[in-house]
Amino acid sequence: MLSDLSQQASFMTIAQNKKAFFDYFIEEKYEAGVVLEGWEVKAIRDNRINLKEAYVVIMRGEIYLIGCHVTPLGAASTHVRPDAIRTRKLLLHNEEIGKLIGKVERAGYTIVPLDMHFTRGRVKVQIGLAKGKKQHDKRDVEREKDWKREQSQLLKNKVRSR
Repeated sequence: MLSDLSQQASFMTIAQNKKAFFDYFIEEKYEAGVVLEGWEVKAIRDNRINLKEAYVVIMRGEIYLIGCHVTPLGAASTHVRPDAIRTRKLLLHNEEIGKLIGKVERAGYTIVPLDMHFTRGRVKVQIGLAKGKKQHDKRDVEREKDWKREQSQLLKNKVRSR
């Protein structure tokens, strides 16, 4: 229990993919390291990242993050040619990769990036094993969200009227 609290203290979110929670049911979550270049780390520290269009694929037994946009800094080095949307390799243990490959190929799951964060000074990506939502599921979530908002407004107004 105490180790969970200390682990959360060293966890700092950089970017989140809120669209993933709207479009998918997230079954399992994994934390993966990311192979980055120096200019990318500097740009990520400056919050120049977008995960909204990103997705995760499995190629040749390895896992890659595709479509993650990292905008280069203006003061980038002259000898480096930054590629904002390059394919980045994700680092996981072999057992985790095997489990993910099995679920994606057999059970029809997909892998989506959920957020990017710092853990003990290193950039990590939280990926989720996900099943796609149907349109009616998305409408139900939206309806529930609206009801909670309306409910909180009613409670707030009732408290004020006293």
